[in-house]
Amino acid sequence: MRRVVRALLTVAVAAVALTVPPAATAAPPTDGRDCPAPDPRTPKRQLRAEWIASVSNIDWPSRPGLTADQQRDELTGWYDEAVELGLNAVVVQVRPTADAFWPSPFEPWSRWLSGTQGTDPGYDPLAFAVTEAHERNLEFHAWFNPYRVSMTTDVNALVPTHPARVNPDWVIPYGGKLYYDPGLPEVRDFTTDAIMDAVTRYDLDAVHFDDYFYPYPVAGQTFDDADTYAEHGAGFDSLADWRRDNIDQLIEGLSTRIRATKPHVQFGVSPFAIWRNASTDPTGSPTQGGVQTYDDLYADTRKWVREGWLDYIVPQVYWNIGFTVADYAALVPWWSDVVTDTDVSLYIGQANYKVADPAQAAPWHNPNEISDHLTFNRSHPEVQGDIYFSAVQVRENALSHMDIVARDHYTTPALTPTPDRLAAKAPRRPVITKATRTGTGAQLRWVSTDHRTDGYAVYRVDGTSAHCATTDARNLIATTTGRTTTYTDTTAAKGRKYTYVITALDRTNNESTPSNPKTLK
Repeated sequence: MRRVVRALLTVAVAAVALTVPPAATAAPPTDGRDCPAPDPRTPKRQLRAEWIASVSNIDWPSRPGLTADQQRDELTGWYDEAVELGLNAVVVQVRPTADAFWPSPFEPWSRWLSGTQGTDPGYDPLAFAVTEAHERNLEFHAWFNPYRVSMTTDVNALVPTHPARVNPDWVIPYGGKLYYDPGLPEVRDFTTDAIMDAVTRYDLDAVHFDDYFYPYPVAGQTFDDADTYAEHGAGFDSLADWRRDNIDQLIEGLSTRIRATKPHVQFGVSPFAIWRNASTDPTGSPTQGGVQTYDDLYADTRKWVREGWLDYIVPQVYWNIGFTVADYAALVPWWSDVVTDTDVSLYIGQANYKVADPAQAAPWHNPNEISDHLTFNRSHPEVQGDIYFSAVQVRENALSHMDIVARDHYTTPALTPTPDRLAAKAPRRPVITKATRTGTGAQLRWVSTDHRTDGYAVYRVDGTSAHCATTDARNLIATTTGRTTTYTDTTAAKGRKYTYVITALDRTNNESTPSNPKTLK
């Protein structure tokens, strides 16, 4: 619930608050010491997200050249489906190929919007995407690709003002695509500036990178940065060490600037899940994968976690349980160990695109495979959520696999996790001023006197005791935005006695003590 904070304190609200009898405002004890242990099947905090990819029009927009209204309708359709499924965040790609889904002073409008690079789509897609996500109480993670310039090697296909044409020495063709050279300090600075423009101007909840740093190896081809290494590689024992340092500098530098500019904005990376195989490095994972991010993409992802440069990491564990080369059941424990004793949250990237694919092995034709992944995660409390790739496959719901995930794992809402770095004093608790039965359910009204309040969580228990209401996630029935001070529980059965409490949440989901309880007969 990381929204634009809106001040809720007014003279009228204060007057209402003063009418609440003192006895009614006494909060029940909720330290949890004498409450039942939480049920791991219904975590109170869990990231539930999907990737919405724009490159090559994978997810959104579905094709180039849609009108502004069509693009807006498509995106809100994705969001509404995410909410219906029980997700609480979206990861939307806004810089797929050194271009922009906002009016950037650094880079041209993306071709994936209009079909022609540099063409204004007639609205600000990023502003719209953020606002509509927050309207639905979805976190918005803005997804940037740092170095990919083009999906072809024709630099002349870029608009004349594109930085890659203005600075042709920044660009290296490789594997049928164009990339910025990560070894050039000016490229690193430019990339960081381009991303920080979005961070500064928009109400983002997180900056998100995927797995592309130095490009994936292509047989028979060489990424030709020899001249750059000769100029900038002094002091390094090898080309590989220098390349890793280049990526380290990007990650650390961007992290530092985000935290200095907007400390509440998170920074997360979703790497290929194999850092190194144990056969290469005894500290690596028990895998036999051909690609190792440390050696092939020059991305020392484990180091970024240990250095605390990230707020979260989402290894793309795109293999089934029992896969010999890279077993899901081996990689999740390994990554759990990596984040232990750090302030970095661990989420898992899930391969929805493999479900029911004829080219995939038998486990991917089991409708329970991904649900089984989430069940396995419960034995590793370091895992705090999942992101699904991608929205198209979530919508397709092959073999009803996402219906099964929702049934087995998303029966109650969940708050998004608060990174350890952002743990802070919570807002003052709200006060429930009214609870009545209506023709549509149980209607609650409340007030808040804390300008830091950015959202609310609504809890309901059977009977009259709210002592453990907020310690058991099974009691969480809804979350709302910060400007909402009413809620109607349409699931309240007639003739049953319920007690409600409400908590306030700040921008990063630090949660207040509960409100006064209100019981309805």
